[in-house]
Amino acid sequence: MRIKATDSTLLIIDIQERLLPAILDSAAMVEHTAWLQQVAQRVGVPVLLTEQYSKGLGPTSAALRSAVPDNAILEKLHFSAAADGELFKRPGGERRQFIVCGCESHVCVMQTVLDLLERDSEVFVVEEAVSSRRASDKTLALARMRQAGAQIVSREMVAFEWMERAGSELFKTISREFIR
Repeated sequence: MRIKATDSTLLIIDIQERLLPAILDSAAMVEHTAWLQQVAQRVGVPVLLTEQYSKGLGPTSAALRSAVPDNAILEKLHFSAAADGELFKRPGGERRQFIVCGCESHVCVMQTVLDLLERDSEVFVVEEAVSSRRASDKTLALARMRQAGAQIVSREMVAFEWMERAGSELFKTISREFIR
């Protein structure tokens, strides 16, 4: 099961300002997610953001939010971004593959992943771009998502599968700017 740029959407779940101080290695998670978001935009992959009760948890991290249009931001109260079907009405929501980043791994990320899998979507969870308050919760969530059928991947695995081959101008640009 390969990740295809033409079939996938990057889904960034609840990386919100007021939640980040409680999240383990939050700065690294945001950095990895921003990297993947920039690559997605270069290869033409839609990006969707979710915000869990933004009145209480604040907006998505400015580094991520500023790079997407307002119609790509989904406000939610359900822990799962897929629970009420609104996700699938947004640009990119109709695609069959979802590349998932965000927090918390064992709550909103996992419930979204499980719902996406139930809808027969292909789901890829970016290991270094998800986190929780406790490392044990992230570990358990990754194991459960893998057992349910999600693929656990790295950001570079995603980027190279999106590009498909070397030698193109896209490959040269992404290699120069993102692969170090």
